[in-house]
Amino acid sequence: MEGKVNKKETDCEGKCNITEGLQRGKNCKAAVITINVGGHLYTTQRRTLTKYADSLPEALVNGKIQSTVDADGNCFIDRDGSLFRHVLNFLRNGELLLPEGFQEIQLLAREAEFYQIKPLTDALKTKSLTVREGSEAIFLEIIDSHDRSHGLRIYCNSSDFITRIKSRIIQVSKSRLDGFPEEFVVSSHAIQFKYFIKSESGARLVLKEDNTFICTLETLKFETVMMALKSDFKLLTNLDSSKGSIVQSDALHFLK
Repeated sequence: MEGKVNKKETDCEGKCNITEGLQRGKNCKAAVITINVGGHLYTTQRRTLTKYADSLPEALVNGKIQSTVDADGNCFIDRDGSLFRHVLNFLRNGELLLPEGFQEIQLLAREAEFYQIKPLTDALKTKSLTVREGSEAIFLEIIDSHDRSHGLRIYCNSSDFITRIKSRIIQVSKSRLDGFPEEFVVSSHAIQFKYFIKSESGARLVLKEDNTFICTLETLKFETVMMALKSDFKLLTNLDSSKGSIVQSDALHFLK
């Protein structure tokens, strides 16, 4: 049954519902339009819905295709009303902005395909890849060879964690450092401390090539372990009680 158009809707003064006029292929010239998506009402500017040519919203507003109307004369789209919020925000902002921890990317991607908004579809594909990469397991390895030719090696497949460890080492250093010494950098995923001497107490003192004292190897291991635990890493290594504290272990492996 066709909806009836009252004089106010026909004149399109200030606010206009998409009604019988669209069903007959007539353009609505109003600046503000209300649509009903799965029972959720959204009011927005006409130019927002027509932002992308050949998209479904643009075709509906410009009368290129027929539309169904609800009891109040609003254009009705039988899709997920809550997800349309993100579709509309993309039309408004021109970029994909989702709440932290958003878990419905695949569902939103289907909505984007239905609305035929290719820039949104492309943005969601990129977002999906980023989320997938970010969800990969993070592995941390601390190897203490007790040998000056190898020393202490810290490896993590997350370069961000290595960067944080570098910053922490600068903070705990006994010498004033302008930055993390490049001589200890193996790659963006690994750092290694080969230069150290044993003090009278048995502690191993980490030195730069110019003999600048940094801190003890035990401090390096302790700070790395503490940062790992605070970052929700899980210790995989079975600790040997004969070694004493965790920092005395030759190899420690963590997973996140």
